[in-house]
Amino acid sequence: MSERHANVLVHPPSLYVGGLVTGCLLELLMPLGPGLAGGTARPLWTGFVIAAVGVGIAVKAVQLFAEAGTTLPVRTPTDALVTEGPYNWSRNPIYIALSLFYLGLSIALTSGWALLLLPVLIFIMQKGVIEREEVYLAEEFGEDYLAYKKRVPRWL
Repeated sequence: MSERHANVLVHPPSLYVGGLVTGCLLELLMPLGPGLAGGTARPLWTGFVIAAVGVGIAVKAVQLFAEAGTTLPVRTPTDALVTEGPYNWSRNPIYIALSLFYLGLSIALTSGWALLLLPVLIFIMQKGVIEREEVYLAEEFGEDYLAYKKRVPRWL
């Protein structure tokens, strides 16, 4: 990489917001059925609980970035390799958090289309963001990152 940041194809939060908006618009234009639970309040609360778990993971992960003195945006240099907290069980807890938040909102909004788009978003994240970040981090942190990569899975 010629620049000192991961050459990602898309800004992750923008991808998830775009997917959710697209899914909800498709749901309004071409509903997939009576909703995820036939009009009950159950998906609302279930969705909010899942989304809240995502927020909790994201808050902790962002806090660890701040404590390490490194930046969060994918188009800025990474100055420290964070391997504690949720980074002990996944190399990408913020992306897991975004996926959980998206999943929870999709359920709460009873958008079948948004749920159907989630695997597409995860595929785009994998190919257009995560794999590119891994190349950058290997160049930036060398053996430290490669050892971390062997020890901790990409997703879960």
